[in-house]
Amino acid sequence: MPPKSFEVKPKLDESGSSIGELLEISMGPHHPSTHGVFRMDVVLDGEKVVKLKPVCGYLHRNHEKIGENISYLASMPYTDRLDYFCSMTNNWAYALTIEKLAGLAVPERAEYIRVIMAELTRLQNHTSLIGFFVHDMGALGTPLMYAFREREKILDLFEEVSGARMMCNYMRFGGVRVDVNDEWLARTKQLVANYGRFLDEFETFLNENEILLARTQGVSPLTKEQAINASLTGPLLRAAGVNYDVRKVDKYGIYSRFDFKVPLGEHGDLYDRYMMRVLEMRESIKILNQALRDIPGGPVMDPKAKLRGFRPKPGEVYGRIESPKGELGFYIISDGGPNPYRYRVRPPSFINITILEDMCLGHRVADVIVILGSVDIVLGEVDR
Repeated sequence: MPPKSFEVKPKLDESGSSIGELLEISMGPHHPSTHGVFRMDVVLDGEKVVKLKPVCGYLHRNHEKIGENISYLASMPYTDRLDYFCSMTNNWAYALTIEKLAGLAVPERAEYIRVIMAELTRLQNHTSLIGFFVHDMGALGTPLMYAFREREKILDLFEEVSGARMMCNYMRFGGVRVDVNDEWLARTKQLVANYGRFLDEFETFLNENEILLARTQGVSPLTKEQAINASLTGPLLRAAGVNYDVRKVDKYGIYSRFDFKVPLGEHGDLYDRYMMRVLEMRESIKILNQALRDIPGGPVMDPKAKLRGFRPKPGEVYGRIESPKGELGFYIISDGGPNPYRYRVRPPSFINITILEDMCLGHRVADVIVILGSVDIVLGEVDR
């Protein structure tokens, strides 16, 4: 049975005497702030949050069990559906894991293409997040439409090279499915060259907007200790001042070749989480300029990679990348057969949402909507 939309409970003092009433409400599973099928059970004292419980599972799709009953390659298009905003990075995390397990090399050109696709994905994810974030505050229309205008340009590039705008199914074990041509690279360079100007305009509109400042500064702060203890990753962790980025820590792919910084916040509040996305996009532009400048010629697939009859040696492996939302990892156990014996996903959205109650306690119910938006979850990987 679904919960009642609200329930009034007595508010008790230390002796157990009634001193007022608490209101328990259910936000979702269809509330527009949830960005999908998600629910929050919230207990309010007036407008102040005194308890909050995230409730997920409405969209559960059995992703991991499916992965244990189909071939290794057949799981690649399923990864597109985890964080459906970021299929390219989902593909890369899974491909990297299987390459570690099977000992496959990736040609130089394919490594550069992967970085380009991943940073374009970071741009469109963060741009969309800021549009949704401001939309959750009540700025209906303009910021979100500006964000989607820029996102469409990146999706056009994805569609041209992969055949799909969102479910790209582009990476392969040992490389990428198809090469990019010179015309595609030229259009990508043009997009990257213009993206900084778009960010300048976006920041001019938003950074010192008095409504945004009032709704974000000092709201929902997280300390370094809270972020680390909750195993947070990605922009949410770095907004709290923790210098941790898998691109720098693991230097997977060819990220060690690029000059870029890891932006950090000071307060861990909503404003820092907003600025993390803006500053990370600036760094992504730096990486893209370097990758597009230095991309070599050559093949895009390891000739040793066998896509049919693929049976990696028995063993276990964990592979991870810095997806736009945080650490995305795959844990695979092989028994030498055509299917994984064990298939497990470590999704950033699910881990990051676990601290939602601590982020909301003491704040007003209207702030809950914006706080949830600042986490940047996608229910495809929460309810995988």
